[in-house]
Amino acid sequence: MTEGAAVRPIEVELKYRIRDLAAGERYLILGGIGGFAAAGPMKTAQIEDRYLDTADRALARAGFAARLRQSKKGTIVSVKSTGGRGAASAGVPHRREELEGPADRTLGPRDWPASDARSLILELCGDAPLVELATIRQLRRRRELRDGDTLVELSLDEVDVVVRSTVVDRFVELEVELLRGDEARLVALASTLAADPALGEAEGSKLEAALAAIQAFHDGDGAVAESGTAESGAAESGAADPTAADDVSASPANGSAGPVTPLPAQAKGRPPGSRTPGVTADDHVAEAGRKVLRFHLTRMIDREPGTRAGTDPEDLHAMRVATRRMRAAWRVFGDGFRPERTRRYRNRLREVAARLGAVRDLDVLLEAADTYRADLPVTEQRALEPLLAAWRRYREDARVLLMHELDSAGYARFVEDFRVFVQTDGAAVLPVVPTQPHRIRDTAPSRIWAAYEQVRAYEPVLRWADVETLHDLRIAAKWLRYTLEFVREALGPDVAPLVARVTALQDHLGYLHDADVSAAMARTFLVEQAGGLSGSESAAIGRYLVSREREVARLRRTVGGPWRGVAGIGFRRTLGRTVAGL
Repeated sequence: MTEGAAVRPIEVELKYRIRDLAAGERYLILGGIGGFAAAGPMKTAQIEDRYLDTADRALARAGFAARLRQSKKGTIVSVKSTGGRGAASAGVPHRREELEGPADRTLGPRDWPASDARSLILELCGDAPLVELATIRQLRRRRELRDGDTLVELSLDEVDVVVRSTVVDRFVELEVELLRGDEARLVALASTLAADPALGEAEGSKLEAALAAIQAFHDGDGAVAESGTAESGAAESGAADPTAADDVSASPANGSAGPVTPLPAQAKGRPPGSRTPGVTADDHVAEAGRKVLRFHLTRMIDREPGTRAGTDPEDLHAMRVATRRMRAAWRVFGDGFRPERTRRYRNRLREVAARLGAVRDLDVLLEAADTYRADLPVTEQRALEPLLAAWRRYREDARVLLMHELDSAGYARFVEDFRVFVQTDGAAVLPVVPTQPHRIRDTAPSRIWAAYEQVRAYEPVLRWADVETLHDLRIAAKWLRYTLEFVREALGPDVAPLVARVTALQDHLGYLHDADVSAAMARTFLVEQAGGLSGSESAAIGRYLVSREREVARLRRTVGGPWRGVAGIGFRRTLGRTVAGL
């Protein structure tokens, strides 16, 4: 602290590492803990934290850590001292100086609104650009507890440490922060919590845990290398943190493009992928799209070995889903990119998705047929075999074409080029003027409502809709679902039931589509093979055809239930509140 500076606010809290998530959840649910009683409802938030410093660690050398926190309320910069830690398990709270202020994740500190946190960063860092040390995403559930005049906030944080959309560590922390009142009451509460064997001492901060996890990831089989420069032509950032194994400054805080880090290779034992792309309300539309593309490209690559092996159909299914999500992402976010610079990615992705889809569609038909015949007499099962054998041949032919695509030099180039693109901030982004809507909070509401309008447009014809029209409705529902899912973290927890209702409608219409395709293919087979089938085989396949036609009729007749879940006033009101939160 400089001489004559004002006394800085002090954060006082207890910190525990949770060995059992259920144990932490119990404290949120309990009506009282050690004399404290619940003072309000439990609240849930999705949070993204980016920890920043200069390349030469000016903040760390001065005993501070800086964090940009992204939530529905906007971007906040926090500067905390890194000294003065106590052992919470021994009843000594952690005490840290803490300054906060408004910020903008796309701008450097000099362009942030004035605050004590900004002033301290500028004092310690000068004009040196800030680079990213680590990204942490948290699902935070919190509740205020009161004991007389003492108020504390208990929070349970499910933490993901993220490197380029790859989760390299996961842990859960329980924190109890003194909001106001007597610190002695916090110490007394620590004595109560220390008796719980499910709680362990949190040794160090989340940043320290994240940096250790990133170091281990780089030292292991997830090590990544730099390649290329930003396609956008923006200047590269400053040198990487000299204390790190590689460059962990995924993107500088001053908005310039950083070194490109390819996605980790699909190797055994790599950490599981992040659960969400991490789109925030203040993301540029194109960069939000890049997050979504990066997230699903990782999933596609992860599933490629299993797809090639062909032992588990779910690998191919998941790989196909990843390609469909990426194609949807181009539709939702594509207008933020230069079309001439991204056309080759979209075209090749369409080809890969088509090859995967041809195999997967036949997998679905065969699975449904196997379910249908499972309870049939053996003679009836055998009589269906000519139809299923033909479908298996079609599947093998489709798989040969898929393997030819995956083995091609064009596919290998596509994956490598696409890797670089999805990791290069600013690549192929269309320029925007400051007054042009370009953030998720500015553009997502209209995109979501436009997607919903496409679904609602089917209301006048739904009662009489044929299968083709219902299939078009399914596609419209799918685009609504994807539009919501891509920005679900920015929308908050209320979006989950909306997505569930849209998914229910999409699934109902998907089963209808599958039954209709099965019926059409069985009908075609009967016509084409009429002279080569025995009487029992024709009769068995005919009965299967009738069963599929009846299933189509049943699903058409019952579509009203899932439709009302999406078209009803309750859905519209919840959607309105959710979108208004942006």
